[in-house]
Amino acid sequence: MSAPHILVVDDERDIRELVKEILEDEGYEVSVAENGAAARDARRIHRPDLVLLDVWMPDVDGITLLKEWSDESGPMCPVIIMSGHGTVETAVEATRLGAYDFIEKPLSMAKLLLTITRALDAERLRRENLGLRKFAQPLLEPLGRSAVMQQLREQIQRVAQHDAWVLITGEPGAGKELCARYLHSCSPRHDAPFVDVGVAALLRENSAVELFGAEEDGQVKYGLLEQAGGGTLFLDEVGDMDLAIQARLFGALEGQACLRVGGSKPVKLDVRIVAATHRDLVQEIQAKRFREDLYYQLAVVPLRVPPLREHADDIPELLAHYVDMFVGQEGLPYRRFTVAAQNRLRHYPWPGNIRELKNLVQRLLILGSDGEITSEEVEGALSRFPAPVETFPVGQFELPLREAREQFERAYFEYRLRQSDGSIGKVAKQAGMERTHLYRKLKGLGLNPKDARAEEGD
Repeated sequence: MSAPHILVVDDERDIRELVKEILEDEGYEVSVAENGAAARDARRIHRPDLVLLDVWMPDVDGITLLKEWSDESGPMCPVIIMSGHGTVETAVEATRLGAYDFIEKPLSMAKLLLTITRALDAERLRRENLGLRKFAQPLLEPLGRSAVMQQLREQIQRVAQHDAWVLITGEPGAGKELCARYLHSCSPRHDAPFVDVGVAALLRENSAVELFGAEEDGQVKYGLLEQAGGGTLFLDEVGDMDLAIQARLFGALEGQACLRVGGSKPVKLDVRIVAATHRDLVQEIQAKRFREDLYYQLAVVPLRVPPLREHADDIPELLAHYVDMFVGQEGLPYRRFTVAAQNRLRHYPWPGNIRELKNLVQRLLILGSDGEITSEEVEGALSRFPAPVETFPVGQFELPLREAREQFERAYFEYRLRQSDGSIGKVAKQAGMERTHLYRKLKGLGLNPKDARAEEGD
């Protein structure tokens, strides 16, 4: 993992060299630029983690550069403005455009170093909050006292200390993303970004731009590979990746450098790749849907996340966790699962794994009123879920592929619509699809989200 990279932009050579020398002594990686044109080139070659930017320069002023960078799509790194002739108006304009702070010259090195430390800490916290926004009480590690889960945590902790790339396999809803986040938090890269990429979203036309970045008209859009610089890039459901993107990703990972769309020079990469899939990638390779070379590149260290039915002893602990989470997160009334209810759930096959358990807990807290959740109430809630895939009629396997796939898709989306009470937004997120594509798919299958809402009301 590399040290934070700081770009120093100042037209005075003595200041540039002095600041560079001091920052390198503090352990930072530093590049310098003497004017606006050189600053643009430096940002294009290597995405900085922080920029020290002078206001008055011979070709273009720092405020104009700051506005230029703030207009680019994607997150902007912290910028600290430096000036020996600053005014209140300049400071206000810099802050409005997103500058972290404004420091007057002559520079106090103690103040400058403190401001840099605070800016980098603030950016790290911003990224962490962004990643954890969907969790009011985030799980920091996979739960469970069973032997299989203790072994999984120990394995992740060992793997995390090495920089090898990891392929996590497991059924949908088993907790692959949580394992990836736990691996990152246990690794030497834990203070650097964890960037979560839903691979299904990369099926869009601009997927190459999102992953590898772009250069156009002097502006730079940093792709997700660069945004994860120094940290971890998590490729969720990598088995769904388009073959063209697979080829480009293989080239980038093989050479540890990527070429932005519209760019002319490769950009070096420093990122750990953790991929996850519920598919059998060996079968996908045989079916020509996944590249064999990319598979062996990603699967340096394989990790398998067990389905919930293989560690059913952990279900009481998981139930208690999600009850507490929804009570604190959504203000739902506290309800306790009786021993009989817990016993029933321990013997349920959980086709949707931990995600299904979480949804079940939320539903029972919303719909129930008593302080206890009984086995009868649990049985009623489970009966509303479709049968697991293992119990589908054997006759379905005798159908032509197109008909069998259509029947499965209809059952799948009926299940998702019932789970989400007809919410298109939730189904799109769970299925990893765009809304427009989902609407077309539902229409083709003859499904109406309103029917699920009506059933919920009944």
